[in-house]
Amino acid sequence: MAPIIISAKVTLSATVLAALLGLFAARKTAKLRRGHVKSLLDGLLTLPMVLPPTVTGFLLLVIFGKNGLLGNTLTAIGFPIVFTIRGAVIAAAVVSFPLMYRAARGAFEALDPSLEEAARTMGYGEIRLFWQVTVPCTSHGVISGLVLTFARALGEFGATSLLAGNMPGKTQTIPLAIYSALSANHRDTVYVWVAITAGISLVSIFLLNQLTKKTK
Repeated sequence: MAPIIISAKVTLSATVLAALLGLFAARKTAKLRRGHVKSLLDGLLTLPMVLPPTVTGFLLLVIFGKNGLLGNTLTAIGFPIVFTIRGAVIAAAVVSFPLMYRAARGAFEALDPSLEEAARTMGYGEIRLFWQVTVPCTSHGVISGLVLTFARALGEFGATSLLAGNMPGKTQTIPLAIYSALSANHRDTVYVWVAITAGISLVSIFLLNQLTKKTK
């Protein structure tokens, strides 16, 4: 049962983190005019989606590893990332972030600007405008991004194994448990974990279809 609990913690935390960062980034890039700057920024933000997960994991190690750009400082203040559940959350969030970003950006770019302008004339500040006008009016894209982000975070393996390791009871998520069981030739266990993962994914797709129907 430990992999289920760990996967739930990692997936939900990563989804929230990726969603907040994705919405913020999408809001900023959607307002930029088309050009080289926007194309470059968009490419950088979607890079984790096209890079092999192991490459993403290695880059995260460069940043958060013991001798990394931030890892040494974080370890010194008692907030290590490598081989912790925090590392698993960061890895899953980084890999799933582009899905939230692209879904939200597309929805924000399609939003009629007059709706936001009307809200501004009514005295809405930017934060209130974003959460009470922009997000509700683009809920179709935002919800799609959330579900896809959740599903991707649930299935993350490569970056997580490099940054957080495969430590039973500590950082071993369901995908890592499948790998361990398969390596040990415990096929019955593999079938159980695969069935659980497939079931959660199917439920996610079903919820996505139901929620998007309600927001059309």
